[in-house]
Amino acid sequence: MNLFSFSYTHPIVPYIRESDFAVRNAYYSPFRKLLDYLFIYIQKGELTIVADGTTYQLQEGQFCLLQPGTVHDLKAISDNETPFAHMDLFFHADRDKSFPTKPGQIDVHAFQHLMQPRLNDFEGLSIPVLLEPRKPYLYRNLFMEMIGSWLEPNPLSKLKTQAIATQLLHLIIQDHSNPANLGSSHPHDLDWIPSYFSVHLAETLCIQDLAKRTNLSPSRFRTVFRERYGVPPHQFLIHLRLDHAKELLSSTTYSIAKIAEYCGFSDVSHFTNRFRSREGMTPGAFRGK
Repeated sequence: MNLFSFSYTHPIVPYIRESDFAVRNAYYSPFRKLLDYLFIYIQKGELTIVADGTTYQLQEGQFCLLQPGTVHDLKAISDNETPFAHMDLFFHADRDKSFPTKPGQIDVHAFQHLMQPRLNDFEGLSIPVLLEPRKPYLYRNLFMEMIGSWLEPNPLSKLKTQAIATQLLHLIIQDHSNPANLGSSHPHDLDWIPSYFSVHLAETLCIQDLAKRTNLSPSRFRTVFRERYGVPPHQFLIHLRLDHAKELLSSTTYSIAKIAEYCGFSDVSHFTNRFRSREGMTPGAFRGK
């Protein structure tokens, strides 16, 4: 699957779960299997990592990125400083329930639903464990600033942390992939679809008009749309309408009829049937839960 197609349904929203500057004496951390990403910078000393059966000798100034599902151990034979961050890259509604696995924890079957997608499972990406940054000093500065911000106990610093993490991820992808392989699998740009549909949420959208914007025939537009978003245009629009309806039900006192109108449903019955089909309850029950 293409990374950017996937990110529309699973947004790239970095979330640091655990992080520190990690000044340690010699140590050994036994094998474990990751649910999230582990980013490590060798600021001082050396670190040996066996990841999925391959041994990596990390020297001062090097970076590594261990992806979800990786079975690995960590070993330092002398004093060392290895700033690290356990983090999610993709949004998950239950991200607060995930955790950095403990040494010896290999069987994570019971927590499979919490495992992050791997970057290397997407088309055009092949990111090595031992990163090869074009500008190591930029990685270092961003990474250290990110950890420092995360350790500060205030909301503004957390926002800064997320912004830095996003910038760092952009650099990693940019430095370790062929840009030509990261594009959509087809030449037609449909990036405008989510915002366009959201702006015209309550309107009846015409496939002919949408196809014209991309210089495609209506039948070809439907095919390309489904390849990109995984569902037909009408179903994509219904999902957006229902998501907006949930927001209005949760945050306003608008009547069910008014919400149905604002979200582009023909009447309350149509709205209720669609809502119940996806959410398993009526709009009224959802508001009252």
